[in-house]
Amino acid sequence: MPKIKTHRGAAKRFKKTASGKIKRHKAFTSHILTSKTTKRKRGLRQADFVDSANKKAIAKLIPYV
Repeated sequence: MPKIKTHRGAAKRFKKTASGKIKRHKAFTSHILTSKTTKRKRGLRQADFVDSANKKAIAKLIPYV
């Protein structure tokens, strides 16, 4: 079997943890920040995990990361 190529865009956005979960950053942090509350912006800074519905598809994109 040939090797699977890593999707470079996905490799820059997702990381795998030691337990096998896929870590991601939250959206809505780049602009129009004045209308968002400080509490909301603070929460968006925290990393999150990929939802179980999308985990399988993203894991295929980053097989060796």
